[in-house]
Amino acid sequence: MAGFIPHTAGEIDEMLAFLGLGTIGDLFDAIPESIRLANGDLRLPPGVSEPDVLQSIEDFAGKNIPVSSDLVCFAGGGAYDHDISSATKALASRSEFVTAYTPYQPEVAQGVLQALFEYQTLVSRLSGLPISNASLYDGASSLVEAINLGVAHKKNPVVWMSQGVNPSFRTVADTFADGTGHEIVTIPLSNGLTDWGSAGPQNPGVIVVGLPNYLGVVEDIPALIAFARQRDAAVVIVYDPVSVALLRSPGALGADVAVAEGQAFGVGLNFGGPYVGLFSTKSEYVRMLPGRLVGETVDRTGQKGYVTTLRTREQDIRREKASSNVCTNQTLIAITAAIQLSWLGKKGVTELAQRCYSGTQYLKGLLLGTGSPLTLTSDAPTVREFAVRTPIPPETVVERMINEGFLAGIPLNSGFDGSNIHGSLLVSVTEKRTSSEIERYADAIQRVVK
Repeated sequence: MAGFIPHTAGEIDEMLAFLGLGTIGDLFDAIPESIRLANGDLRLPPGVSEPDVLQSIEDFAGKNIPVSSDLVCFAGGGAYDHDISSATKALASRSEFVTAYTPYQPEVAQGVLQALFEYQTLVSRLSGLPISNASLYDGASSLVEAINLGVAHKKNPVVWMSQGVNPSFRTVADTFADGTGHEIVTIPLSNGLTDWGSAGPQNPGVIVVGLPNYLGVVEDIPALIAFARQRDAAVVIVYDPVSVALLRSPGALGADVAVAEGQAFGVGLNFGGPYVGLFSTKSEYVRMLPGRLVGETVDRTGQKGYVTTLRTREQDIRREKASSNVCTNQTLIAITAAIQLSWLGKKGVTELAQRCYSGTQYLKGLLLGTGSPLTLTSDAPTVREFAVRTPIPPETVVERMINEGFLAGIPLNSGFDGSNIHGSLLVSVTEKRTSSEIERYADAIQRVVK
């Protein structure tokens, strides 16, 4: 039995002499022989290659449908098949990022801290709000933290949640509300837009809306902001960081908090994760910010440096009085998103959004031609996705389209019970989709629904 690699033979002998032992094996005399590992034999099966491991995971996944070169993706709903630059893949896979951990010691973590500072700067520019944290786990957890912040600030546990917010996000928020005691009221959609007039007389502490919403529809945010101010409610905007390049930012519209799923920037679909949650807010809420905040400073010689600032674990130490107990961040995925955003630049992000929008409008026109059995669930303007009603169940459409070589979209069932959206199909187009693929998709879906 040998010691750990860092221990020299002299160090091991010195330790054994101090303990009065003869060998390393003597350290384990208290463990009965019957349960000791014999000769290091873990009885593991023979090793396999990485491709074989990935194939076994894919086989085990059963009904999960991997996006590959053989299956053209028209599904969205918060996770999109975007192009990832070679530069992003190369830089994000560098060992100093892959193995990075909590930067408690800034003197040895300047690289990671600067990368996170740049990430925060990019997210603030996207959201239009001055304070962005160093990331959260995903878009859903960001929404939960935004609700926590808003409720703590307004001292009002009532949350009005638009039905147009991602249903998965809403489910996570509902789960957390069981513990926090927040009262989440879902406000239904009408013609794809949130019907705030149906909410009732109770004043909310927080109002949550999508920009655009889950159906790709652009809500009337200015009217909602004015409505919220009259009722002294905080507004949380769940935005799509790609579509917002064509729209006014959440901050410019007047949001108190803006959250998003950052998967679109350099992160593959990955069977649903790991992803990254974007979180931004106004300066006045900085002391209630969840997670970490990296700041720029100077050392005693005047050299620029980066540190975690204003709060490290202050929120968490306060326990039940804190608005958040998150004390970490999604470093690697956040840095990946920052690299992809830097690669694209302001012009590139705008072009990306324009291409998604153009492709979506082109497909919408093809699907809704004269005599088409497909109809829109809403005639309101949409950006990068839209929902259509199909004459057969959307699950059947998805299944049949696989045989045509397409991942057709997302069936809209859970989270839309009792609405005219239930039973429709959410379709999305990214910049990767060519005009030929869009045309073939439109032709295929017209055939399979008959």
